[in-house]
Amino acid sequence: MKIALLTYSTKPRGGVVHTLALAEALARAGEDVTVWSLGRGGDAAFFRPVDPAVTVRLVPFPDVPGEGVGDRILRSIAVLGDAFARRAERYDVVHAQDCISANAVPDCVRTVHHLDTFTTPALAACHDRAVARPRALVCVSAAVAAEVERGWGRTPVVIPNGVDAARFAAAAGADGAAGRARWRERLGRYVLAVGGIEPRKGTLDLVEAMALLRRERPDLALVIAGGETLFDHRDYRAHVEERAAALGVVPVVLGPVPHADLPALVAAAEVLAFPSTKEGFGLAAMEALAAGVPLVTRDLPVLREVFGGAAAFAADPPGLAAKLLAAAGNVDPVRRAAGRALAARHTWDAAAAAHLRFYAGGAALSRTTSRVGIVSISDAVLPPS
Repeated sequence: MKIALLTYSTKPRGGVVHTLALAEALARAGEDVTVWSLGRGGDAAFFRPVDPAVTVRLVPFPDVPGEGVGDRILRSIAVLGDAFARRAERYDVVHAQDCISANAVPDCVRTVHHLDTFTTPALAACHDRAVARPRALVCVSAAVAAEVERGWGRTPVVIPNGVDAARFAAAAGADGAAGRARWRERLGRYVLAVGGIEPRKGTLDLVEAMALLRRERPDLALVIAGGETLFDHRDYRAHVEERAAALGVVPVVLGPVPHADLPALVAAAEVLAFPSTKEGFGLAAMEALAAGVPLVTRDLPVLREVFGGAAAFAADPPGLAAKLLAAAGNVDPVRRAAGRALAARHTWDAAAAAHLRFYAGGAALSRTTSRVGIVSISDAVLPPS
């Protein structure tokens, strides 16, 4: 089967990580897979090496000085769509992994990782089209699938993410000791957040929580990794910085962390804070569980669904502070074992097998007017526990 997976960037955002890992797993299953993306700002490769069994097609996308977010997104759609329309290859399945690529190639299957809210009419219309027009939809959690059904009357197939559990588990073991030591020498003891500073990641609430936490644990730093995004969050970041300064919290903002260094950074953390206000699955949180790191998340239905008893949940900054304080340096062996087992069950090979069953069902291959039935998580991807 010839399969095209389309994403919007080469940077290490969750949807891009998903696209590459799924592509490689599909290739291991014997499929002919091509990943298409925009090479933003002169990028000639993805943020990490890609298995040579996967073909990569990067479409040049130079920066335009002064271009606004809306115009950049609309240009992204046009450039990717034009390049894909002129392709020489023919594919059995075209699978878009985000709003941009689903608009660029509307006659596709689309994975809805999470739903966004846009205030401009043009971007709101793009978001709507990217859910309404694809042949069939996949979601990485039942909670997001339910949102799609409520909003658009479509019932996606649910296929959860995989996770490279072995890579993060190794960083927490004896062979990863040197890597963990380097991060601790640089950062001391720290609470880690992954995803950058943006409203959806709940950074402001985390700063408020850290101010409360540090009354008991002044030795704990807040470290924020990641954050490459298309959107302009400068005003929000400025607000977070002002509030942090007022509270005496000094976040260590690392920005994007090299792929090879990320597992050790995660494994060396006292606790991973995941206070997102909106998520589709929580891949960074699952990676922390694979490393045996305690996890504290916002109390959202989707995160309850995905993490269950492997995480601690909180609804507001005081709750986050209390749960982070309880978890930092105080690993619960039962919860740690549950988290590692949960991460180990979410393999990319199982996710690829579920995608192939979905493709073989026909909805991905030809347009239909019927809904695509929801597949339970256990039946779709997870092996028996």
